[in-house]
Amino acid sequence: MSVEQIRLTLEKLIKLHKDLISSAARKTEIVKKGDTQALNQLLIDEQKYVKAIENTENEREKAVEAFLKSKGQPEAASSINRIIELSSPTDAEDLTKLKDELLNEALKLKELNYLNQQLIYQSLQFVNTTLDMLQPQNQQFNYNNPIKQNPQGSNSMFDSRA
Repeated sequence: MSVEQIRLTLEKLIKLHKDLISSAARKTEIVKKGDTQALNQLLIDEQKYVKAIENTENEREKAVEAFLKSKGQPEAASSINRIIELSSPTDAEDLTKLKDELLNEALKLKELNYLNQQLIYQSLQFVNTTLDMLQPQNQQFNYNNPIKQNPQGSNSMFDSRA
């Protein structure tokens, strides 16, 4: 039963990762359009997926602990490869396929997140460049000769020569 629980949690993790990947793909399009409101809503939705993944991962850890206890193994060696070694051949084959699929989905998600990170970075560079072009240039703060600054003479209201 514990192997079945592990398999079910792995399948659930794969589904959640696929949902997160589709969300990341939507994020790419939203970033390209520059729609900040949609981006904020999407980030809120992604947080729900992340929380669901954390909960499912906790379920998987409990199932792994139960499986290892049933086999009389220490809980410290709780890698998926160790679970595969202790499982029957058919269960081991299923778990191997699920492990590979989950790793594949995690890699896709990592690549999409990297792409989104680069797009956001480029957008920020564009915004900063535009702001620099629109803002007036600061005066030079180095020492200047005061005589050269006002060569026209005094702009005083009173004529002191009179």
